[in-house]
Amino acid sequence: MTAFVLVPGAHTGGWIWEDVADRLREAGAEAHPVTLTGMGGGHGEYGGHDEAGAGAPAGTDLETHIDDVVRLIDEIDAPEVVLVGHCYGVHPALGAAGRRPERVARIVYVDTTVPQDGAPALELIPDQTLRDALRKQAEETGADGLLPPPAEWQRWGSVAGVPEDALDRLTGLAAPQPLATLTRPLPVPGGAVSGLPTTGVLCTANGPGIAMVESLLALGEPRLQALAHPRTGFFEIATGHWPMLSAPGELAAILLRAAAGEGHRLSAAASETPPHLRPFPLDVPEQRRERVERVDLHLPDADGPRPAVLFVHGGPVPAGMRPTPRDWPLYTGYAQYAASLGAVGAMFDHGLHDVTDYERAAEDVAAAVELVRADPRVDGDRVALWFFSAGGLMSADWLAAPPPWLRCVAATYPILAPLPNWGLAGSRFRPAATVRAAGSLPVVLTRVGREFAEIAATVREFLAAAEDCEAAVELIDLPDARHGFETIDRTEHARDAIERAMRSVVGHLRES
Repeated sequence: MTAFVLVPGAHTGGWIWEDVADRLREAGAEAHPVTLTGMGGGHGEYGGHDEAGAGAPAGTDLETHIDDVVRLIDEIDAPEVVLVGHCYGVHPALGAAGRRPERVARIVYVDTTVPQDGAPALELIPDQTLRDALRKQAEETGADGLLPPPAEWQRWGSVAGVPEDALDRLTGLAAPQPLATLTRPLPVPGGAVSGLPTTGVLCTANGPGIAMVESLLALGEPRLQALAHPRTGFFEIATGHWPMLSAPGELAAILLRAAAGEGHRLSAAASETPPHLRPFPLDVPEQRRERVERVDLHLPDADGPRPAVLFVHGGPVPAGMRPTPRDWPLYTGYAQYAASLGAVGAMFDHGLHDVTDYERAAEDVAAAVELVRADPRVDGDRVALWFFSAGGLMSADWLAAPPPWLRCVAATYPILAPLPNWGLAGSRFRPAATVRAAGSLPVVLTRVGREFAEIAATVREFLAAAEDCEAAVELIDLPDARHGFETIDRTEHARDAIERAMRSVVGHLRES
């Protein structure tokens, strides 16, 4: 009989797993929800040292919660257990696995990432402002004290799909979280733990699904390489951060399948040329290319200053990745194409290496714009900005207050509102909001029909806002194309879409 140990996330106890546990037991499995020390306020099957609602004893930290899970493992008669950790709960689960690796059949990560060696659980909090505030509080107090239950649960993860009564219960039973449980580093697990089978359960209303993770893997994201292993499987649920409340039946079924070794396996395909290094789908005349400081200028065969198109790549792109985006065939192809039509095609590398880097990357974009406009071969009063994928968020600044020299903004399979788990909800990087201030600025948007669901939702939000304010959006639709269609679809429709978008952008640059 499979025995599941269900470890809750921050501010919650074993009660949050009740519906899932009931379904697991109905299927013939054992289910052991854990209420960690200090996290009373409901009734889990197993508790730590405190009584429900009594609060955390002094000195409660991550090691305390690891001890709780280890004791429970020792009390279970089954020879092996499946450890299931939700968000913060994966930290005590991993710590316990490090002490009892021979008792653990599998570790399941529910809507959480694999912690880096020695990283505290604080790094899992998606809201950057909240994370910085907690880090400062810990520095000032030495991590003593309690973190009050959230007033806004969405700062900890999307509440999509959670029924109103369940959300009320979540708020009513939430317990203060000992700050030291979030700030103490996770002990580095031994080799036995790194060899254990694992399963990731991705909640697509709160973050990427399997297809997006595979696209990042193909890009060479080093933190994901270890996930492309036969012992690691993935499932996804179209819900928010609390699937045990929003989809308990579906989550229970997934846990049973995970315990049986099922799940999607990621493919690294190391021998295949990654999509971003495949040739540009159009044959364009070769133009002169000149590197000026941090910007590459692809120059037309023409006299006098020419209008320019500055291309802003997507990401995040790993910091050590080579070649960098300005040398990828995709972007050099676009820049060469612009030059063949009489405009300067400008390409550069910005610093979006992580979702926390948007401020820095936006500064890089602004600096590149000034450098391009100052070049004597560029007509600084006729410039277009063209954003791709996650770079699309940085169009927000230019839509919010378009300068007179900005003649057009283009966006190709863009992200136009922060994804829920990026922690940018309160930031300025939300084109779906700033498009209302764009006025008559032309926007050329290329949309793919087979887009990642989480990205497609941001495009719909943008288009709804654009329609409401009557923004000048030209929509180029590719119903059968995918994200990054230029290098993975390479159809006649794809080539037509590139040509249509480029000629539209260049046409706006030529208007008086």
